[in-house]
Amino acid sequence: MAILIVVIVVVLIALYFVAVYNKLVRLRNRSEESAAAIDAHLKKRYDLIPNLVETVKGYASHEKGTLTAVIEARNKALQATTLTEKNDASNAFSSTLKSLFALSENYPELKANEGFLSLQSQLQKIEEELLQVRKYYNAIIGDINTMIETIPSSIVASLTKFKKLPYLTIEEVARENVKVQF
Repeated sequence: MAILIVVIVVVLIALYFVAVYNKLVRLRNRSEESAAAIDAHLKKRYDLIPNLVETVKGYASHEKGTLTAVIEARNKALQATTLTEKNDASNAFSSTLKSLFALSENYPELKANEGFLSLQSQLQKIEEELLQVRKYYNAIIGDINTMIETIPSSIVASLTKFKKLPYLTIEEVARENVKVQF
């Protein structure tokens, strides 16, 4: 009878181990899927920028510094390899983009340009979608990190070498309002 109880306990522990491991794998796969979605949205965002810059150049050609900063930030963002680097580059890019859109306030003819308005609208839509994908990613990371840090699933996580993952955040600089002065 004692052997039967031991066997049942061992089987239950093994089933628990398998269930927790499978859940961690599913969450990791969902985090990788959402990271790929972030990449796709960032690519769409960066692909719009050359068109936007060309449109602005026609109206505000003497604002070369702002345009150059936007292109440089875009290029740095495209060169980022890890998700954390991409997030940091995206935050820096957002700051330069705010400066670009602030230019439109000083150029009424640019504000009225259909091409500029269309590009700005597309970019705004991508920004909103990107925000949603980042929120989804962070929610999944929260689930993974909770499982990794809570007992008894933390035992399975440590035995199978699952590590806590970082959340995507924005830099304090990106939270500030952009001030453009001419």
